[in-house]
Amino acid sequence: ASRDCSSYKFHDVAVEELQKIHRLYSEMKPSTGTYTFSDSSQKDLLKIIGNIPVKYEGRSYNFPIQLWLMDSFPFTPPICLLRPTPNMVIREGKHVDGRGRIYLPGLHNWDYPKSSVVGLLTEMIAKFEEDPPLSSKTTGESKHPHELLAFVSNLQINDGGISHHDQLINKISVIGGGDLGMASVMSILAKCEVDKLVFIDIADSSTKGGSADLEIFSLPKVEVSRDVSASAGSRVVVVTANAWSNEQSYVGVIQTNVDLYRGIIPNLARLSPNAVMLIASQPVDIMTHVAWRQSGLPPTRVIGAGCNLDSARLSHVLDITLNTHKQAWVIGEFSDNKGEGFEMIRNQGQRSWSIGLSIADITNSILTDKMKVHSVSTLAQGWGGIGAEVFLSLPCIMGANGSTRLAGVSLGQEEDSKLRDSITSLSNLMSQLRI
Repeated sequence: ASRDCSSYKFHDVAVEELQKIHRLYSEMKPSTGTYTFSDSSQKDLLKIIGNIPVKYEGRSYNFPIQLWLMDSFPFTPPICLLRPTPNMVIREGKHVDGRGRIYLPGLHNWDYPKSSVVGLLTEMIAKFEEDPPLSSKTTGESKHPHELLAFVSNLQINDGGISHHDQLINKISVIGGGDLGMASVMSILAKCEVDKLVFIDIADSSTKGGSADLEIFSLPKVEVSRDVSASAGSRVVVVTANAWSNEQSYVGVIQTNVDLYRGIIPNLARLSPNAVMLIASQPVDIMTHVAWRQSGLPPTRVIGAGCNLDSARLSHVLDITLNTHKQAWVIGEFSDNKGEGFEMIRNQGQRSWSIGLSIADITNSILTDKMKVHSVSTLAQGWGGIGAEVFLSLPCIMGANGSTRLAGVSLGQEEDSKLRDSITSLSNLMSQLRI
């Protein structure tokens, strides 16, 4: 399996996970295959095939399953499918769709290293024992006793829960000065219960400023610093720094931002290894992707402010005009009009306050473990059949451990083709950057 893992980004941890599975479920066998995403793109991936033992009404059954591992595994969850034999029928239900795709809370809330395939299989067995997703075509049952069952039922996977957050102090760091940095600081102070807020003015950032006045008029709970190490032990790290150069090309301008990030992101991740990193630098989808790559953090803990503001505004407008009381989400690439993007960066001011309020809204959901759905920029690979490694805004549940994507939704033809165009343009842009 080690050889087959060579194309996996996190090769060593992927192999480690496979060994754990083999130790506890020896008949779950890894092999390679070609997975076809629903956008028809294909990828050679590892798959694990085998049976899981499920007890139902006093009898044991073998349920054949197949897990496909994305190339960013174990930081992204496996795609889990039932493999019914010819004499079995799929019973659609809460955890399985008509095509045999399996949906579980553990997949939704996947957060490596707390999450593991072994833990997932334990959960799968428990859910299937409540509500078996397969039945036999003839008698409605198939008799396959299995001695592994006793072993598995005694195996308790201990997920330390999130009780350790109780002892954490609510420390937030905002990295990068300027209007957006100031607006984020003020909005977080007004909205969130914080013990300490560190505002770090980055020397190379073109958005510096404001921090000197914050020092002069010192605010309670706020520490102003020019040293990234002051951020150590933060629960949320907000990055608003932009290094806009006088480069003429769009790629050139973004590259200066990527270079700025290379000097700060790895350090920020090292100083606050359990933090959620919230990116607000422009262009937000690209910079969130860059931050994830540079930080080494799992994708659940690197998100971008993305379309949260536009989604909140849309929900508000719908509420006023149609009295809907429902949440609406804007998804996809944030501001894909490049010229408009440039203007937005230069014309901060009012927009900074709006984004600052949006950042405080997301930060509050993390600090209070609110499990509220926000449209934030996140790793979209595997969602709705997206095969590319790309970051864009999707509805995610935000809590203390970061983000959990909601299951893929079916898009209309026009929306789907627009989303594909965004994916292509973001992928092209990423390929031109030196990360």
